[in-house]
Amino acid sequence: MAGTPATTKETTVAQGSAIAGILQKHPLIASALLGLVAAIGFPPLHIWPATLLAIGAFAFLVRAAPTPKAAFARGWVFGVFHFTLANNWIATAFTFQAEMPPVLGWLAVPLLSLYLAVYPALAAMVARRLGWAMRRGPFAAVLAGCWIVGEWLRGHVFTGYAWDPLGLVFLGGWDRPGIAAVLPWMGTYALSGLVVLAGGMLWALAAQRRWLPLAIVALGIVAGMFWPAGPGAEGEMPFTLVQPNLKQTEINDPARFEAQFATLANLTAPRERSGRRIVLWPESGVPDYLRPGYPQRYYDQTTAGGDPEFARRRIARIMGPEGVLLTGAVDLEIEGGRAVAAYNTVTALADDGDIVGSYSKAHLVPYGEYLALRWLLEPLGASRLVAGSLDFLPGPGPRTLDLGPWGEAGVQICYEIIFSGQTVDPANRPDYIFNPSNDGWFGTWGPPQHMAQARMRAIEEGLPVLRATTTGISAVIDARGVVRQHVGQGIAARIDGRIPPAHAPTLFARLQNWLAFGWALLLIGTAVLVHRKWPV
Repeated sequence: MAGTPATTKETTVAQGSAIAGILQKHPLIASALLGLVAAIGFPPLHIWPATLLAIGAFAFLVRAAPTPKAAFARGWVFGVFHFTLANNWIATAFTFQAEMPPVLGWLAVPLLSLYLAVYPALAAMVARRLGWAMRRGPFAAVLAGCWIVGEWLRGHVFTGYAWDPLGLVFLGGWDRPGIAAVLPWMGTYALSGLVVLAGGMLWALAAQRRWLPLAIVALGIVAGMFWPAGPGAEGEMPFTLVQPNLKQTEINDPARFEAQFATLANLTAPRERSGRRIVLWPESGVPDYLRPGYPQRYYDQTTAGGDPEFARRRIARIMGPEGVLLTGAVDLEIEGGRAVAAYNTVTALADDGDIVGSYSKAHLVPYGEYLALRWLLEPLGASRLVAGSLDFLPGPGPRTLDLGPWGEAGVQICYEIIFSGQTVDPANRPDYIFNPSNDGWFGTWGPPQHMAQARMRAIEEGLPVLRATTTGISAVIDARGVVRQHVGQGIAARIDGRIPPAHAPTLFARLQNWLAFGWALLLIGTAVLVHRKWPV
């Protein structure tokens, strides 16, 4: 029958386990608790063994579900509680929005989680349908394969929300990549499947009381997490990366613009005899409109005397000769003599103040940078989280800026860096990825999670990532995911150094997420073959 465990022996062992008995007696309560426990493996807590234990127990719950519909319910409850805790930082963003009450943030997080939970629920339902008669080990492989596809869907459907993939828990400390070192051959979504497989195998071995194999697997995981990275190669291109610590409560206050600019200027000025270098400023780094051609009234609202050329040239004077600046800025979409929309951009300025390149953010934050269903929600009092009334428009996607002697820069603004396989132009591979961000409204959990996901992009693509943020965490990450230098939260400081070298294109860089789908098929296919050969 569909709900019958694979063997009498396994049933006896499971029934003899007090933990398994509790899980079976109260499956939805257990799913909720396991979802919460699984979330503490993410930064800043990073208690990754708890995630492995929780996901292993969850695999048992899914396999024991009497029907696929019951498995879906267990997966959905798991997801609701898991995403509510992991995404608690979103509630903090509402405290910086004057148009809506802060308490709305504590409603928004669980409401978002009700949707996000659909994806682990689908993975659980399909795994239960495909693998109901399998032993625990093969079933764990089926659930892992389904989880890979579910996470990919979460990162793409309705523009996607890829924050906190489960594979993030396999990322090691800042001085080592941990098991995430396999990302070049797997990709993030497949690494999430590996977490599910590892947790499920640990649970299966423990349930079968196979202590020696259990110890070997556990020690292998620990060794992988703590394996030292060793020294990395040194780069050649000098850079200055600036974190001005612009408080989120003041960053959009025109009365503070000049003081903020002075902070950026003081942190940017050459400290020694100037030479060729790249200067990196964060998202929201410049309140002035840098592009010419807008109606004058828009320039008059800024601090540069109503003159975009003056705004660019005073930045160039700060930077000094032989420099190129990459800074966050805002461009406008003008129709009929008025601004109808905006672009979140990175603008490249030469040492004479000329614009030598730009990139517009493609992956915008729903309800953050634009208000979806504005016609319906705005009359109800809803507003987007970013200050201002103009919605932002998306750019064309990953682009590489050719900066001549300063190399080629890939740009991913803030939230964009979380999307595996969507960060680099495969036709024009850059020398490094610049990730400017404003994490000042991300609360306590958001910045370290954001930082961790930037590290995963570095490992996947084999490219260094340089993060310049308004309030932290800013960092220089080499192509192995090792943090070379960083500035913590709430500090005004700069980092000087040389950009770490890129690695050769990784397998993931060539195949992108087709690689993850290949791993999903391999896991499910292997489980089916094992089950057919050894069904009991």
